[in-house]
Amino acid sequence: MLMECRLGCGACCIAPSISSAIPATASIPGMPDGKPAGVRCVQLDDNNLCRLFGLPERPNVCLAFQAEFDVCGDDNHTAMSNLITLQQLTD
Repeated sequence: MLMECRLGCGACCIAPSISSAIPATASIPGMPDGKPAGVRCVQLDDNNLCRLFGLPERPNVCLAFQAEFDVCGDDNHTAMSNLITLQQLTD
């Protein structure tokens, strides 16, 4: 079930790895080699908001992510836990 992202959650910008691939629109500005799992994206600000949201520089993988209750749950802690588990299952 699709849902609205919780502002300030940031779990999807911390827990999963985000690999860079060609074309350049797939890479994260400031992280040309990708983002390892468990590392904050450099584009995540102090309020856990994406500095690239709505900009053409935003990576395709980020554009494609859709918040879903089964992944994000009721709170940020659940989202982080679920995304860490999913990352570990796909490593």
